[in-house]
Amino acid sequence: MAYLGGTLMNPDWLHSALAMRRIHLFLSVIVLATMVRQFFLGNFEGILMCLLTLVLFAVPTFIRRHTQIDLPILLEVLVLLFIFAAEILGEIHNFYGTFAYWDVMLHVINGFLAAAIGLSLVEILNQKDLFHADLSPLLIVLLAFTFSMTIGVLWEFFEFTMDQWFNLDMQKDTIVHTIRSVALNPSGANHPVTITHVTGTTLDVRGKAVGLPVNGYLDLGLVDTMKDLMVNFVGAVVFSVFGWLYLHNRQKWRFAGQFIPRRR
Repeated sequence: MAYLGGTLMNPDWLHSALAMRRIHLFLSVIVLATMVRQFFLGNFEGILMCLLTLVLFAVPTFIRRHTQIDLPILLEVLVLLFIFAAEILGEIHNFYGTFAYWDVMLHVINGFLAAAIGLSLVEILNQKDLFHADLSPLLIVLLAFTFSMTIGVLWEFFEFTMDQWFNLDMQKDTIVHTIRSVALNPSGANHPVTITHVTGTTLDVRGKAVGLPVNGYLDLGLVDTMKDLMVNFVGAVVFSVFGWLYLHNRQKWRFAGQFIPRRR
């Protein structure tokens, strides 16, 4: 209970914790209302998405109550908003299709948060005798950055697997107007053939030509995957910079600490 003499007895923390619970309740009510609406619309996939969202909402509370890890209030609120923005707004209400940069924004935030969690894991493990090592701030943020990029890659693996096994389209296609491919070289040489100014795509379906309603070539997920990894990289770099400054001067850069879970 000695911890009560620190953060828990801080009135600002109590106020923030109350605000966090209200945000949690507010978002949960919206999710439940959305689930009821999906039921009446007959969208059972949407219902499952809402249930998944509620389960994910409970994860930070579970970690806080059943582990020796403290989650900063700002981090917890941002995680809740991220889940809501990705699952409810992005998937069910199609913000991914309505707003061009919605997916980009979420991947940047994901890279930022994953780097913060990666840094906290290094610090927490470094406090244990079994793993303790004298690590420099640069090495710690490098490990945090690597953790964030690994999470980004694993997510792309997941999207690809879901698309292949369940006929989904999580790796969104992109319309491009230039193709560069070695496969189109008639001599078989390892030199790409470049086709520019592509204005349409036609498929041969069972011997019948079918024109697609696109004004270019339909890239099958590669551009989307690489874009996601690049913006994840941006988010990871941004936090890594703040994390490096924080490790050098925790008081001056304590704002960065609001995103880093700690061991009690």
